[in-house]
Amino acid sequence: MTKDHPGFTRHTLGNGLPALLVAVLMTLPVAFPVSRAVAAAENVGAAETVVGVPDFSKITRRYGPTVVNISIRGIRQVSVGPETGNPAGSDDRDGDTMQEFLRRFQQQFGGTGASMQVPVRGQGSGFIVSPDGLILTNAHVIANASDVFVKLTDRREFHARVIGSDKKTDIAVLKIDAHNLPTITIGNPDALQVGEWVLAIGAPYGFENSVSAGVVSAKGRSLPDGSGVPFIQTDAAVNPGNSGGPLFNARGEVVGINSQIYSRTGGFQGLSFAIPIDLALKIQQQIVTTGHASHGMLGVSVQEVNQALAEAFRLPSPVGAILLDIQPGSPGAKAGLQPGDVIVGIDDKPVTSAGDIQTQVTMAQPGQHLIFNIWRDGQGKRLPVILGEAGKMPAPQASPSTEGQTLPKLGLQLRPLQAMERLAIGSNGGMLVEAVSDPAQAAGILAGDVLLSVNGKPVTSIDQLRNTTRNVKGPVALLISRGGERLFVAVGLGATAR
Repeated sequence: MTKDHPGFTRHTLGNGLPALLVAVLMTLPVAFPVSRAVAAAENVGAAETVVGVPDFSKITRRYGPTVVNISIRGIRQVSVGPETGNPAGSDDRDGDTMQEFLRRFQQQFGGTGASMQVPVRGQGSGFIVSPDGLILTNAHVIANASDVFVKLTDRREFHARVIGSDKKTDIAVLKIDAHNLPTITIGNPDALQVGEWVLAIGAPYGFENSVSAGVVSAKGRSLPDGSGVPFIQTDAAVNPGNSGGPLFNARGEVVGINSQIYSRTGGFQGLSFAIPIDLALKIQQQIVTTGHASHGMLGVSVQEVNQALAEAFRLPSPVGAILLDIQPGSPGAKAGLQPGDVIVGIDDKPVTSAGDIQTQVTMAQPGQHLIFNIWRDGQGKRLPVILGEAGKMPAPQASPSTEGQTLPKLGLQLRPLQAMERLAIGSNGGMLVEAVSDPAQAAGILAGDVLLSVNGKPVTSIDQLRNTTRNVKGPVALLISRGGERLFVAVGLGATAR
């Protein structure tokens, strides 16, 4: 990033090597929805059909002046305790260096740790969405900012006011005191095709109004940031400093806001992700109207369905998402959702992956009514759900422990959970796996796992487990808790069962 203190979240790729999901700083001017009529009056019109490689120079001449450079100044609280590290998602590498220096200094002289304030400076991109100075950008671009400055392509500079920001979707809205500004034309991300040309304009590493081009690599990408944003993936070169800048289609319409890259180095490696512009405008409208954005909340955790789990749950095909856990008192619990339910649709729209649920719930409003199409006990069912508001989840409650010892048919030796163990995993039931043999061992279950349910039925006792599996011949789906995470594991019975 062209931020002095760039931030990133660390992940691991399939080969075990560390990778960085980088929040690429860019600035986007936020404004009210822009009329599509602007495009029709220009050489690059909304109805224009692009054949072959588009004329990127025309798009750049027409819309380059709508892209702005954003710089920030601020103060950040830095912990200098002996065991602290830069938090995930932090965007302050210089802060990391200062933190490490202070940590070693305190260790040398026997200090126990404290905190201090360090200056923050950063850069990003943005774009103008209304002639009176509304600008759309990423929330992480203006994080920790006490002063935000916007520079236009005509070299004018303005002190910007932050109307509001939404960390969940990484959208922020700024306002500058200017008039008759050039504005972008809004496109339709739903009409964007994989393989279609796209253009990014921003300030990578501070190089203002840099242009890069590529194609749409994928749509509706869910990233491990928990945002629920259905990202547009492209191979257009995007680097730190591009964050908040616009992503144009071949007709010169903005279809997204460049936000993140996936990289092992912190720089561009062919994977860029943009927030769809229609989603960004919905958040912008909420922020302009109320000063903040609200998101729906269901209060559940989910897991992808694979072929083995589809067979265990008697699903026609491996689609949808399995409910791992429903928090007591949450909208999901009030609606009657149960662990082991497979969500296959919401409002009759198919759910093909766990990310689809997160996207639809996050982008909905608190209090909104949704119909969940679920698969339970081998049959389809429809449940109405009234969403709650994200950030207002009731605290989990503990319940009495269960009893049990061994279940040879599954290859499990179990014991009841103690009260503190139930609180630690946030579950009212379940049994601790003390020893494992086949078939559970062959399926990957480990000693120390907590067995929570079998085929969607919560575990209450060893007798209940025996009754649940007595007449089962094929695979069963065990919901386990391991290291704070929950997942379903398909265990084959029959010939390998004892």
